[in-house]
Amino acid sequence: MTDSTAAHDVQFMRRALELAREGWGQTAPNPMVGAVVVRNGRIVGEGFHARYGEPHAEANALRVAGELARGATMYVTLEPCRHHGKTPPCTEAILESGVERVVIATADPTSAAGGGARVLREVGMLDVEVGLLEAEARELNAPFFNAVKSDRPWTTLKLAVSIETAISNDRGTTSLLTGAESRAEVHRLRAGNDAIAVGVGTILADDSQLTVREGRSPRKPPVRVVFDRSLRTPLHSKVVTTARQVPTIILARDVTSRIADSMRDAGVHIIATQDAREGLRRLHAAGIRSLLVEGGATLARTVLSEGLVDRLVIFQAPVALGPKALHAFDGAPPEVLRALEYYPVLERRQFGQDVMTVFSVRERSN
Repeated sequence: MTDSTAAHDVQFMRRALELAREGWGQTAPNPMVGAVVVRNGRIVGEGFHARYGEPHAEANALRVAGELARGATMYVTLEPCRHHGKTPPCTEAILESGVERVVIATADPTSAAGGGARVLREVGMLDVEVGLLEAEARELNAPFFNAVKSDRPWTTLKLAVSIETAISNDRGTTSLLTGAESRAEVHRLRAGNDAIAVGVGTILADDSQLTVREGRSPRKPPVRVVFDRSLRTPLHSKVVTTARQVPTIILARDVTSRIADSMRDAGVHIIATQDAREGLRRLHAAGIRSLLVEGGATLARTVLSEGLVDRLVIFQAPVALGPKALHAFDGAPPEVLRALEYYPVLERRQFGQDVMTVFSVRERSN
């Protein structure tokens, strides 16, 4: 392979990754996948998995390419499936198209769909390469890959902090700390997760709705999760009064009280759990593969201290909340605070006057 070919391969795979992101919030529990068909150095077909149950990226790209796919190269962000599910196997579509070369970012880890690369090599005698931009492809679908090996959801901790890393003022209020652009991005993040979680303190302080109210609506509204050991969530709170419209789970120790019965009558699903780790396992068992934890300080400290976080997203606003404000990591053990200094930065972007930083939390306990 020449340097020119390698450079073009990267270019076209990056385009496939861009296309895959168009499925954000629409494809779960399937992964987001993008595909590009290239002939003589020119893109002749593009596609992505737009929605769960609909045609896969490869089929969409091949449909656009038509006869131009014959003798072409396909770039796809995930190994083409080889099984009959809601749609026919992508390997069959590729073999029928006349594509001669397939470049795959990463293998499919599932037993049902994985193995497509082998089928293309052995049945179609195609030139198949796997591993180009693999890290980026796996990051894009981290919850999908995590679900194969872990008993808890892929967990992202999101915090909005002031210039002095405080999360609320002396009255405990956190609303409107960041600007409109950051809040829009948070709604986009919510749309791409199966569930949104907070501690009961956040409900008591802000009466949060925990819904996606901006941008493109997800295929399914994220489940709302409240960590509330003693069932202090008010019956008049938004998460309770709208529980029949938006699925709501409360994780609590006591699930037999009168207040628990009243919550169930309102449509809340109450799960018994003794701690955060067990709570995440119960959520995973309930089908939640990705979880966005939005605070507050107690829950943030708990999930970080117990090694339950995979990604840390911090939105820092250029405002000061004063010396009496509650800091994001107040009360965290020293080892947790030291670890914060060494988390690799995966992304840093500006939203209005705010700066968003995404950290990879390397220490994990599954």
